[in-house]
Amino acid sequence: MIDPELLEILACPDTHQPLALADDALVGSLNAAIESEGLKNVGGDPVEGPLDGGLVREDGAIVYPIRDRIPVLLVGEGITLPLQA
Repeated sequence: MIDPELLEILACPDTHQPLALADDALVGSLNAAIESEGLKNVGGDPVEGPLDGGLVREDGAIVYPIRDRIPVLLVGEGITLPLQA
């Protein structure tokens, strides 16, 4: 979906941590939450429509949406993920 060379240079716009492609299970669970719960982004706005994919921050706290094969790397568009234990 994203060129591996491009993925190597992409970073979180807030913390500058590396990003990795979200797996299908995570994207599926986010899309289910968007549809059923009205998921909100970091900026407090509802996430509109399903995600094509996502880029997960290295610490696993934020995922940035991919829409129409384009990563949306805006701080307010990030989606907070529950911290993994």
